[in-house]
Amino acid sequence: MLPANLAGELVEDFMVIRQDFSTKTLGRSAPGKFVETVVQCLQHLAGRTYQVKPAVDEYLNKKVESETKLHDDLRICAGRIARSAYTLRNRRSIAHKGMVDPNFYDLAYLHHAASWIVTEFLRHANKISMQEAGALIAQVQAPIDELIEDIDDVRLVHANVSLEDEVTLLLRSFYPDFVPLASIKKSMVGRNLGTLGNKLRAMVEGKLIFGEPKKGYRLTNAGYAKATEIVRRIRQEAA
Repeated sequence: MLPANLAGELVEDFMVIRQDFSTKTLGRSAPGKFVETVVQCLQHLAGRTYQVKPAVDEYLNKKVESETKLHDDLRICAGRIARSAYTLRNRRSIAHKGMVDPNFYDLAYLHHAASWIVTEFLRHANKISMQEAGALIAQVQAPIDELIEDIDDVRLVHANVSLEDEVTLLLRSFYPDFVPLASIKKSMVGRNLGTLGNKLRAMVEGKLIFGEPKKGYRLTNAGYAKATEIVRRIRQEAA
C-alpha cells in the first residue's frame, strides 16, 4: 500500500515513540517525525506522490479532509488525530511549572495516537489477509510493559531472569539503536562483568545481537523476537 521507504520510516518512528513511553524517556523528536511520515503516507495514498519535506500544519489543517481518494477513516479520523498529536508535540515542548509534570501523560497520549494511526493503516492495507492484519494489529496494540526503569541515564531491568535475558530486555528498550558497552555495564547492577563479556560474545555468535565493544551492541531481528517472547513469558508468570 505504501512505498517501502515510507512504511519502514513509519514503523521505525512508531517504535521509538513506543520505546520512549515504555522507558519514560521524554523530549525526543520521534512524535514530530512520526506525524511528518504520516502526512507523506496520506499524500501518497491520495495522489501517488508525496513531499520530501511536507508542510505538516498546512496539510493537516487545510488539505487532508479534501483528499476525496482517501477513505474517511484516514482522511478525517487519522488526519485529525495526527493534527492533535503534532499540536501537542509543538505546543507542550516547554518547561513546565507546578506539582504535576504533564510530560508523561503527553507522551502517553502521543503513543496511543500513533498506535491508532498505525493500526488504521494496517486495517486498510491490501494484499494481506485478515488473519495477518489482525496479528499485526495485536502486536501494535500490545500493552506496554513496566520492566525497564530509567534512572540518571541508567536503565535497570526489573525481572528475575538470566543474564542473557536481561541483556536482551535492556537492548530491546533501545532498539534499533546501538548501546555502548559502558552503558550496558552500568545497567548490569550486581552482575559479574567478566561473565557479561563472555555472554555478549556468545550472543553475537548466536546472531541474537550485532556489534562489538567499540561501537556497542543492538538486537537483531532474531534477538527482538526473543525479547518479545521473554516479555510474554514474564507476563504469563505474573498473571
